[in-house]
Amino acid sequence: MTTTAKTMRERLAEGRTLWAAGAYDALSARLIEAAGFDFVFTTGFGISASVLGEPDVELYTMTENLNAVRQMAFSVACPVVADCDTGYGNAINVRRTVREFESAGVAGLVIEDQEVPKRCPAIKAKVSLTPIDEGVSKIRAALHARRDPDLLIIARTDAVDVDEAIDRAQAYTAAGADLIQPIARCIPTERDLRRLKAGVSIPLSIPVNMDVEKLPPQLIAEVAGIAFFPLVPLLTVAAALQANLAALHAARSSQDLPLPRMGIGAFSAMIGFPRLEALHSMYLGEASPQDHH
Repeated sequence: MTTTAKTMRERLAEGRTLWAAGAYDALSARLIEAAGFDFVFTTGFGISASVLGEPDVELYTMTENLNAVRQMAFSVACPVVADCDTGYGNAINVRRTVREFESAGVAGLVIEDQEVPKRCPAIKAKVSLTPIDEGVSKIRAALHARRDPDLLIIARTDAVDVDEAIDRAQAYTAAGADLIQPIARCIPTERDLRRLKAGVSIPLSIPVNMDVEKLPPQLIAEVAGIAFFPLVPLLTVAAALQANLAALHAARSSQDLPLPRMGIGAFSAMIGFPRLEALHSMYLGEASPQDHH
């Protein structure tokens, strides 16, 4: 049986860069897939904001993240790569994390080398990293725990210094990681990105945010196995809702909102009403209840 993990691994082996955007719920995952991206990347930053309305400092639990990711994987046909933060503990916890997320249907998952509780490197200037040996033990545990050998284990290092990131990447590569993911703060320039690429023997997973957004996409495609825009969907929706809700509150009218809305017909088609109506007719032999309104 061909799994999404096998599909993604085979595409990576072809040597072309796979692109994604960051999903924070099932609807955003569906929209990312519909836009034509190669896979969906789940963003812990976005899930924390969407599920809890709180910052990304690992306040949400493994099971809260898992529930959100499971719904995303269920809602799309394309591969899903899950942000699994620190693995929610030590190497023993990582074993359970990998088993749970693999059973949720992901094609790959990311384990980072921050100390617990983690901090968001996109916001906090400096974060505390685990010793390299502890990071290695988590990658080894993740590899031992996976049942599907095609499941991608992505080792993320939150080291800011390129030389330290390379040292950690090489250790995680030796432990068996499939890809290495730096943080954007580590690779703000073409020189930094190329140095990292030269020092790592396995594909890179590149987050295109912060200063990395300013680098040419051709350069990113040249050095990355996978590349993703983790926060564009979340921040786009936040800005749009903030603008339209402010206007709606001020005018008590939806007639002249500053930003356009998707029509109800287009949204209904996108979310799958016609498909469910066809299934209703097929299995129950009658028109959908919506047809009677």
